[in-house]
Amino acid sequence: MKLKFAKHKGLFIAGTDTEVGKTLIAGAIAKILSQKEKIGVFKPVATGCKKTKKGLISADAEFLAHCANSDFGLDIINPVKFKMPAAPLACESVENKKVDLKKITAAYKQICRKSDFVIIEGIGGARVPITTDIDVLSLAKAFKLPVVVVARSKLGTINHTLLTIDAIRRAGLLLAGVIINGYDEMTKDFAEKTNAKLIAKLAKVRIIAVVPYDNKTDMKKYIIGQKILKALRKADWRKILK
Repeated sequence: MKLKFAKHKGLFIAGTDTEVGKTLIAGAIAKILSQKEKIGVFKPVATGCKKTKKGLISADAEFLAHCANSDFGLDIINPVKFKMPAAPLACESVENKKVDLKKITAAYKQICRKSDFVIIEGIGGARVPITTDIDVLSLAKAFKLPVVVVARSKLGTINHTLLTIDAIRRAGLLLAGVIINGYDEMTKDFAEKTNAKLIAKLAKVRIIAVVPYDNKTDMKKYIIGQKILKALRKADWRKILK
């Protein structure tokens, strides 16, 4: 099936790897923008979902929905779910079900109809396989939205971030910029202090924000620390969304 999504304004949030804070950053952006706009949030595919009486539920989708004060149910915000914490392609064989691309397309169309902007969160890193023919990059390309890369702040992030940026550019996607997440404001580590500037220089990319670690954040309770929100509010999101 050829991917073809409804044309809309928004952002695709990609990561340099898993557990880099894509959900936190996507939720924080949605929370900031939802103060003035109707924001849709979308997690096309999620793995590692919890089993409930109502079926599988993604904690990421729950967090995004809360941040955007969404009117949509979780089955629309996150149409494809797997229990195993693995790449969707790997989950298909174990859980004996396929990634339903038609379901993703239909859910996104519904969200677009009632949203000024949509914040879409990918899964894992840029090359994570969704199906045998589609990876996260392919998915992002089909949405035709600017991509924001979320990266770690610590040692090793330069390599991961530059590789991700290279892949995004080779795919012909518009790179909105990079968000460095989890920065330790008290750090004495030379690498952590200099990573953002080096990434900006080497990749010729905009660093949208350097987001500090905030121990007031509790995603299970849908709380985002004020340090995180303050760092992201400094960005010109209207310009980035164009």
